Amino acid sequence: MTLSRRVLLLGLALGLSGCGSSKFLDYEGPEVTRIVVFKGERRMYLMNEDRVLRGFDIDLGFAPQGHKQVEGDGKTPEGRYRIDRRNPNSSFHLSLGISYPNTADVARARAMGQSPGGNIFIHGQPNLLGPQTEENWTAGCIAVTNAEMEEIYAMVEDGTVIDIYP
Repeated sequence: MTLSRRVLLLGLALGLSGCGSSKFLDYEGPEVTRIVVFKGERRMYLMNEDRVLRGFDIDLGFAPQGHKQVEGDGKTPEGRYRIDRRNPNSSFHLSLGISYPNTADVARARAMGQSPGGNIFIHGQPNLLGPQTEENWTAGCIAVTNAEMEEIYAMVEDGTVIDIYP
């Protein structure tokens, strides 16, 4: 293969590698020390101490009022939890796990003879179905746009406190 052909192929390969943008962003700003969610306002804030770093409109579960009680109730939990895991290969465009259920949630559901459920996340839009246009379409999660989820995923570390209010 001639040198000019090799240079052409190398240039083509490098050019194509830059065509797609990564969903994994870098963040070098202030630490997110807490996430605050106001379900009634459909707003979520990433905080550094008492300062708002970023705010987002959110969608919730299909029955958003009240604290999540049992699996399948469509409610988003209320209270203090932590971000306890991240899933780059989620069925949704990235996701951050919320530590629901806690011991009180488990006890409450068991007292009713039911499971508390779980797998509550902050996530983007479904990968297969495309963007959702109706409000409160999740099964109890907190949803944002894909671009917003990329920012959140980059900014929030595992262990970050999340306070979810009515």
